[in-house]
Amino acid sequence: MLQRKRLAKVLVEKGIIENETLQKALKIQDTEPADKKRSLETILTDDLKISHDVIFGQLADLYAFRTLKINFERIDAKQIQHTKEILAKFPDDLKKDILLHNIVPYKILSNRRNTLLVLAANPLDKICEKISLQTEFKKYEVVYTPLKSITKLVDIVAPQQNVFLDILDEVGDEVGELKEEDLNQDLDEYSLDEEINKSLLVNLFEGCLIEAVRKGVSDVHIIPFGKNNVDIYFRIDGKLTLWHRQENITPEAMSAVVKDRSTGIDRFERGTAQDGFAQRNVDGHLIRFRISVIPIVSEEYERLFESIVIRVIDDRNVITDLRKLGIQDVAQKNFLKAINTTKGMVIVTGPTGSGKSTTLIAALYNVIDPTKNVLTVEDPVEFVIHGARQLKISGRMSFDSAIRSILRHDPDIVLVGEIRDKKTAEVGVKLANTGHLTFSTLHTNDAPSAISRLFKMGIEPFLLASSINIITAQRLIRKLCPKCKVPLSKSKYKAALEMGITEAELKSGKIYEAGKGCKKCNNGYKGRVNICEALYFSPEVKAAILASGADIDEDNIRKIAESQGMLSLRDSGVDRIVNGLSTLEEVSYATSED
Repeated sequence: MLQRKRLAKVLVEKGIIENETLQKALKIQDTEPADKKRSLETILTDDLKISHDVIFGQLADLYAFRTLKINFERIDAKQIQHTKEILAKFPDDLKKDILLHNIVPYKILSNRRNTLLVLAANPLDKICEKISLQTEFKKYEVVYTPLKSITKLVDIVAPQQNVFLDILDEVGDEVGELKEEDLNQDLDEYSLDEEINKSLLVNLFEGCLIEAVRKGVSDVHIIPFGKNNVDIYFRIDGKLTLWHRQENITPEAMSAVVKDRSTGIDRFERGTAQDGFAQRNVDGHLIRFRISVIPIVSEEYERLFESIVIRVIDDRNVITDLRKLGIQDVAQKNFLKAINTTKGMVIVTGPTGSGKSTTLIAALYNVIDPTKNVLTVEDPVEFVIHGARQLKISGRMSFDSAIRSILRHDPDIVLVGEIRDKKTAEVGVKLANTGHLTFSTLHTNDAPSAISRLFKMGIEPFLLASSINIITAQRLIRKLCPKCKVPLSKSKYKAALEMGITEAELKSGKIYEAGKGCKKCNNGYKGRVNICEALYFSPEVKAAILASGADIDEDNIRKIAESQGMLSLRDSGVDRIVNGLSTLEEVSYATSED
């Protein structure tokens, strides 16, 4: 408790965090069970995404730890070898633990009676105490080293390897060797079991999951390629890329492996769609996987092929600080105004994969308070939201029955995963008009068309005007890699001008296009950023909705909103371009329907 107060005081006094951010972190900490309560610094870095090096640098100063920064341009091979030799003396389990905790035994200080110098991104980590208990190094000194330096050093002295793919490389051509009789229509379960055991497909599947987590993949696609090959694709930054092609195996065997190592999927059912899940501990973190299996047709009509898609759910990727979403100024101001109230609907719209859930979770964390009853109805529940009661849809509780149940459960704030039909829309409107703050999503192209969609579902204009606070439409576009982006070529100036970029902006030197790609990125792009239009329900917008007759005048509503500062999706994208964050191609593709 004393440590928490001292660190909190320093961070606020030095202007590193605002008091609002501190209070949010303390609320999160207070909601956690006593046996799993995390430290303040961990919540600030993991949940609220404050810079790890800034927070732990201050922590090191507070407790008088020395700081050691590594100059990788000057570090020599002897030092690297010295560090590797020290690591080799550590028991395997301890070595794995300290590296996962970003702790590296760096070198022996001969001028200090052979004291071991230990670098740590968190110098207060109690795992350091195991060093003197489990190794020959009885004297050691822990110093603070920035996380980026630790990570880079670990990659040099103990690079992570995918042991499953290493095994596959070792067995080489023997993997999955097929016999002609295996390809006939009568392939039975015994044959599949024999092939699974022989071909080490289990290792391939497990290795695929590990690599997906390490590479920041959102989805893994496993699909047949021809009659005796399987392709594994990774979706990174919204784009599918081939990760591995396994030859000489039956696709049915690969499907059987995935089903066997998942929960909720029947291995022997191949004629219908199935949904299941799995969870694995990867690099010390529990990762969940949502698995979808559907039967597909191929040229081999007699074969029972299936397509498998695995969603990677990593709680470390949850954004809990709304400001970290990078929403543009006017949109962010209106969004914060819309959610910091006691009632009304907040709707986020956009296609699948546009980041709607990410935005809503960040918004919920902005308003969650121990004094409020927060209920969510999602199908499926992906991320655990601390401080909320999340209803799980199942065979015994349908989406409709869950919606009805929340009305009787004394909610203050409600998140309805998706407005699916008139019934869901009516419940949302009823909650919003009876003193509840309600969050939901809708599938429309832009914000004004969401009003029309709700109107066509049967919601009257006066209810729409009185119940909705804001509708935000958004997309995700790929960000340029800062290391290899290049100035926009003059051949693209015409397209830039047609998109609305001015001559002055083109001459500013801030507009770029993707480079050839480097080790830090994926073909010139790294990460994604949102573009959005935030339609705030001002009195003028409400009046326009109330004046609607048989149809909602979307053009008039858009005109009013843009006169009050709303950026369209295209204009939001242009703003990303002129600030050097993305490209003409990305914005054009994401807003092509506008």
